[in-house]
Amino acid sequence: MTLKELHVLIIEDDFRVAEINQQLVEQVEGFYVAAIAKTGQEALAFLEKATLPDLVLLDVFIPDRHGLQLLWEIRGKSKQIGIIILSAANETATVAEALNGGVFDYIVKPPDFGRIESALLRFREQKNLFTSRKTLEQAEIDRLIGVRKAGRTTDEYPEALPKGIDRLTLQDVIATLQEAGEGGINAMEMGKAVGVSRSTARRYLEHLVAAGEAKAQLNYGEIGRPERRYIPWTK
Repeated sequence: MTLKELHVLIIEDDFRVAEINQQLVEQVEGFYVAAIAKTGQEALAFLEKATLPDLVLLDVFIPDRHGLQLLWEIRGKSKQIGIIILSAANETATVAEALNGGVFDYIVKPPDFGRIESALLRFREQKNLFTSRKTLEQAEIDRLIGVRKAGRTTDEYPEALPKGIDRLTLQDVIATLQEAGEGGINAMEMGKAVGVSRSTARRYLEHLVAAGEAKAQLNYGEIGRPERRYIPWTK
């Protein structure tokens, strides 16, 4: 089944950063960058003339207005557009106002692809849920707002898992993750443990992060790229 394409508006004044963000977004299946706006004025003009995007990636630092001001202006035009802050701004007051403004996620620059992918997959899962259901069970609402339960099994997941996620493989991944404990596990180790490729293991682990069942952390060694390890959430 072909995924419905979700359109994204990137608001970023640095064209090089905007292009990198576009590449990251479009690496995730089913997402397409409809436009890049360098200023708040350009963004608002696009929202007036074009079909509204499904999602906005918004930087806090833009030339003609503060990004949070633009957040509220976008909210005034549509409450249906998803907004993810992607910015170097990490001041507590800024993060708090953004969350109070209903942003779907807040990602501090520079992001890694795994973090972007996790946010987009969660966004698509939520959008699919909202468009396909008239009512939601408490467990589904808990998942959407990030209420976490330790040691949940695959039997407690909804019947329809995302495309590319097999229930039996997911069960093996969850069991292996729980065995790893606080030390965590990386995608290569998980792949060897459950008999899948590194990229497949990473997809399952990022699914668990998106579902609030695991957390990912970067471990910086002496040389090379930082290692992304996955740790089960515990009570």
